[in-house]
Order: sequence, then structure tokens, then C-alpha cells
Amino acid sequence: MKAITIGGAMVDTIAIIESDRIERMAMLNADTSFLLLEEGRKTEALDVSTHCGGGAINTAVAMARLGFDVSTLVKLGRDARADFILARLSTEGISGRWVLRDAKAPTGASVIVSSHDRNAAVFTFRGANTLLEPTDMVDEAFATDLVYVSSLSNRSAECFPHIIKKAKAAGALVAVNAGVRQLSARGGAFLDNLSSIDVLAINRAEADALVPGLVAKFGEGGTALTLEAGEQPPPLLARGLVGGGYEMSLPAFLHSLRALGTRYVMLTDGHGGAFVCADGGVHFCPAAEATVASTAGAGDSMASTFAALIALGRPSDVALKAATLNAASVVSYIDTQTGLLRRDALEGRLAARCHLQLRKWSL
Repeated sequence: MKAITIGGAMVDTIAIIESDRIERMAMLNADTSFLLLEEGRKTEALDVSTHCGGGAINTAVAMARLGFDVSTLVKLGRDARADFILARLSTEGISGRWVLRDAKAPTGASVIVSSHDRNAAVFTFRGANTLLEPTDMVDEAFATDLVYVSSLSNRSAECFPHIIKKAKAAGALVAVNAGVRQLSARGGAFLDNLSSIDVLAINRAEADALVPGLVAKFGEGGTALTLEAGEQPPPLLARGLVGGGYEMSLPAFLHSLRALGTRYVMLTDGHGGAFVCADGGVHFCPAAEATVASTAGAGDSMASTFAALIALGRPSDVALKAATLNAASVVSYIDTQTGLLRRDALEGRLAARCHLQLRKWSL
């Protein structure tokens, strides 16, 4: 089966810091925390290493290891970072036929600081990732079974409707994992294209960014799921979605996305587990146990694994469990790709982890 990934390519520099060498501050009335860097002082690191990353590259590697014939469409600079990424693609057996190079900007890069609970803080330089244009989207690139669109930055985000139209015209399964910046700045265009998106994968922050646009179409609030007596709701089900001063219940949020035409909606909440809405029901899978080295790449592995298994014809509940297990493997390593499982290893974990119990409710 053939797939193409479209979006960002980065070179990640990852610093692992001992918890006693950097302060952490958590907000009492918000779900946020901060790592505090002291000005004018060097901080000793356990390790500093360099890896390939970026949404399109991470997902291409994930799908290649699951047995897909994968190519990627990204824009790189003409520099050593670009050569590093191209070498990585070759090592993983990923086609670079559609990779573009542009001297107008350097290849994207990031610095990741991981400490305390390993929920990484990321400094991002987007570089050439912002320079994708509609003319870069040649028809031949979309002759695949699955088109996966990762987060698009700045000017590249303007290509989103064009990409979705091309993918649909080619008859591909269309999967999208959009970022907060894209959803906040271009939420209207995103919602207008939902009817052409088969698989939408977003995290809680990204979901919150969609709330104002959905409230304008469907109204605020919404009903709750019916729970059994004594049944404890997952954290996100209890919280709901909050954005722009508006609130929506989780069922109302999922129902609105489905009403706009998306077949599968996967909503992740980190250690709070993940939900999938499809075929009139909602599945919830708790996060799998893992010794967390870094959370970077967890979202990419979840989204790409789920989309890949849907493309292979697996049921949505099985795809959700597989995505959860692959993400648990990824967060066990400091980078975004080392932990990505090959198909046989993932199938083995699916068979062995029968204790990872899913919950289901009618929507």
C-alpha cells in the first residue's frame, strides 16, 4: 500500500536535563507548567543529541516501518540539515522523489528541552517549512492509497485546501493532523474542508482552538455521555473543550466534527488517554504504561498509526489500541523515531496487551 506524507521536516537538537538542575513551575488553576532557565548560567545536561523530526518525516518513518511504500513532500533548504534529513529518508527506505529544496530559507530546526516529567519544551525555527506553494503539489505525488497531511506553517498553510482537493480527486484516504497555529489562524478554511477529510487526528490544545468556529455553527454547551452508575469519566470527558471563551461538551464537539463530514475523529489527551468517534459511537483507550523519556513525537505516532491501520481496513477500536501502543513505545526514547514499531512488533503487542481495555459509549 502506498502513502505520501506532506508537511514539516526538522532537525531536532535534544537536551536532557536532570530535574534537580532546572526549576519547574506549575500553575494551580491551569493545565500548564514551565521550565525556568537562569540567565547568564550554564546548565549541565545529561546528554545533547541531534535527530531528524518534523511531522511529515516522523509519520513517513512510522508508516514505512508498518510496511507502507512511503514518499514525503516537504521543503528543505540547501544546507547540511537538508542533507541529514535526506540521508535519514534513504536509511528508512522512504522515497525523496517529491522533496523540494529552496535556497530562500534554511531547513527547519528545533531545540527540545526535556526534564522533570519529560513533557518536552520545544523552541522551533520553521525555516523552509513555511515556503510550500500550490505549484509544488504535482498530481503524480497524490497517486497513493493514503495522503497524510501534518501541521502546515505560515504560508504553507494556505496550500491546505489545495492539498485536500488534490488528495480527494486522486481517490486517496485523506488523514490530517493540523497544528494549533494553523487551526487558530485559518480555522474557517479548515472547517470548510472537513467533508473531504476521512481521518482527523488532533490533541486537546488543537481541539480547543476549533471550539469558537464550531460554536458559531452548532452552539455552545451540549449533552453529556451516559455513564453507568459509579463509572468515572476520563479527564477530558469531564472537562470538555474550552476555547475563545466558549465551552463544548466532548460529545457535542465530536458530533459537530462528524456532522461536518469527517468519518473518523481521534482526540488525544496525553496521559489522559485518547478518544475515537466513528459510526455513531465513541471509544476511549487509556494511555499505555511506559517509562517516559520524552513526549516529543507521541502525537505523530498516534495519528499516523491510527490512519495507517484504517487504510489497511482494520476496525477503529483496533486502530486506536495500536496507536496507543506505538505511542507508548515512542515516548520511551528521547527522540521521535527510535521507538516507532515495525508491523510484526506492533501486531505482537496488540495480541499481548489484552489488558488495555477500551470503553465505548453511544453518541
